[in-house]
Amino acid sequence: MTGQIPPHVSVKLAWEIVRNLALLTAGSVMCALGVNGILMPREFVSGGITGAALVVYYLTEMMPVGVLYFLLNIPLFVLGWKFVGRRFFIYSLIGMIIFSAAIEWIHLSMPVQDNLLGALLAGILIGVGSGIILRSSGSAGGTDILSVILMKKYSIRLGSTILIFNGTILLVAAIFFSLESALYTLIYLYVSSNIVNVVVTGLSQRKAVMIISQAWRSISTAIMAEMNRGVTVIPARGGYTGAPGEVLYTVITFRELSVLKRLITRFDPDAFFVVTDTLEVMGRRIGNQPHW
Repeated sequence: MTGQIPPHVSVKLAWEIVRNLALLTAGSVMCALGVNGILMPREFVSGGITGAALVVYYLTEMMPVGVLYFLLNIPLFVLGWKFVGRRFFIYSLIGMIIFSAAIEWIHLSMPVQDNLLGALLAGILIGVGSGIILRSSGSAGGTDILSVILMKKYSIRLGSTILIFNGTILLVAAIFFSLESALYTLIYLYVSSNIVNVVVTGLSQRKAVMIISQAWRSISTAIMAEMNRGVTVIPARGGYTGAPGEVLYTVITFRELSVLKRLITRFDPDAFFVVTDTLEVMGRRIGNQPHW
């Protein structure tokens, strides 16, 4: 029959939907625990749209935080419809609804009395929660949409965008509440932004490696055969001696780094090699470009 979806495709599609909904729900629950269990009892603010909703709530108490979060997201979703993919937009819309509901319904007090420890715990909870949400094919709305747009267009890290954007919220908190509250919020935001980077890209971090060795041919062959990674051979010349040589360039995963080190020293214990972090890698097999 024409137009009928093959069974294996429908199963894969169903699994993708369940996976994304599970990630959006789990992340939203963790964020709600941090907001309702730590931030609100101490009158700390947050970043982005959540922070804006908390500020409006503290000043007016005219409506619940979850409702304010939903309303403040509308302009960003108009922007998201234009600049991000339709799948990301739809899942983000679902994520925003789930996140708003979690903020409204999940209330669990955290047994932490010290404000500093509370800020650290909030950063961990909300950072992990936000990272889990961004591991899905969507987001929970808010500045996540803005962060994804900037990462796609300018390769700016998610956590960096969030941290910079939140400076305005901190200034508002210092003016309308107290400097102490703003400083505790700064600690929480710093922790959460770094946790987001770790959860979203840390586990799939790629390393770029440049290798200079007389045994370059054997090393190159071993990398391709044993690690199943591509290698580029770059002609080079020594700056001091002027002697010609070759430089190997390869990109590997973080978990493969120790394997590569052992492989290099096996052929040439005196080899010179440089390992650098990558922000984003695009390409078949080794690429870690975000799925948004």
